[in-house]
Amino acid sequence: MSEKSHPALNRRLNLPLLVFYGLGTTIGAGIFVLVGRVAGRAGMAAPVSFLVASLLAAFTAFSFAELVARYPRSAGEAIYVREGFGSRRLALVVGLMVALSGVVSSATIINGSVGYLHEFVALPQALGVVLILALLTALALWGIGESVTAAAIFTVLEIGGLLLVVWAAKGSLADLPTRGAELIPPFESLAWIGVTSGAMLAFYAFLGFEDLVNVVEESKDVTHTMPAAILLTLAVTIVLYLLVATVSVLTVPPAELAQSGAPLAYVYERATGGPSRLISGIAVFAVLNGALIQMIMASRVIYGLADQHELPGGLAWVHPRTRTPMVATGLVTGIILILALGFPLEYLAETTSVIVLAVFAMVNLALVMIKRRGTPAPEGVRTYPVWIPAIGFVASTAFLALRFLWG
Repeated sequence: MSEKSHPALNRRLNLPLLVFYGLGTTIGAGIFVLVGRVAGRAGMAAPVSFLVASLLAAFTAFSFAELVARYPRSAGEAIYVREGFGSRRLALVVGLMVALSGVVSSATIINGSVGYLHEFVALPQALGVVLILALLTALALWGIGESVTAAAIFTVLEIGGLLLVVWAAKGSLADLPTRGAELIPPFESLAWIGVTSGAMLAFYAFLGFEDLVNVVEESKDVTHTMPAAILLTLAVTIVLYLLVATVSVLTVPPAELAQSGAPLAYVYERATGGPSRLISGIAVFAVLNGALIQMIMASRVIYGLADQHELPGGLAWVHPRTRTPMVATGLVTGIILILALGFPLEYLAETTSVIVLAVFAMVNLALVMIKRRGTPAPEGVRTYPVWIPAIGFVASTAFLALRFLWG
């Protein structure tokens, strides 16, 4: 490959910052905004929906952990597919799908954040979207170290907010021995259709660990830190989500929870009898943080594809001072604005899930093919049995099929 005509990205991300980055993009609209919608579909079995979604994500997380160490480049999913299938065209399609998932996810999160923002100021939806997007764009262009450090601070607030909700509703957890049976769906097809439908939506809440692979060129000691960051991100997320989903449906009836635009604030109000402005404030930071990190991810995918000569070279231009891909970030911002103003939150969330499920299926199958060919991993890379990506492929494909079957 010819020498780059622009500055390289800045390697500033260590393991703690990477974990905060992963948690920041995962713990956002998925739990703060969508937990009510999941409860509306699955009822008291909403925690089971989150558990099913987490199992689907876990197999793919191991696949990503191996692949990012094998091929440490931006636009990672496109590279994995190219290596597995030997097709540059298919790799480009997958790379564009990943970038699209990032911009659609950001639009989803920004849409959801305006609902919590209304707790403080009654802005028109369109104006709220524009102001929030302008702030996030400025942060994304500032620099990877600065923007991810800001994201880490927001992430600490997010986790604190979730733990505060769990603490406020601790009485519901105390009732778990007597009410636990309410959370287990009966062995009836209608109940499990609701659980699976809820899991399709809950799956969106676990998206984020895969975004880490697209900042690999800005990470230190990639072979060890990146796989660890992916798996730690998913583990922490699963524990938090199961706790929050459980206290939410035990505190507020699911049908009532589904009607709230700020469900965790509503849970806090119901549990404490006091105002929920603190939770709403934390939720605003949470959803904005998720949108910021999705913007960073999508711009790095566009940058990576352009840097590999799969997209016009101008999209790979890096600002010499901030060392951020400015043109790619501007393109991503424009598309997010159109989507956030033009489509409802739930539609955007489900669209993101469908796109990412398709990408997950391709990435898992690519790793199966790499392993079956006996392609050796570089020294120091931890590998996993072939059945892990095989199950990841089957699970992702099955969820996709169910999504289209049920509409």
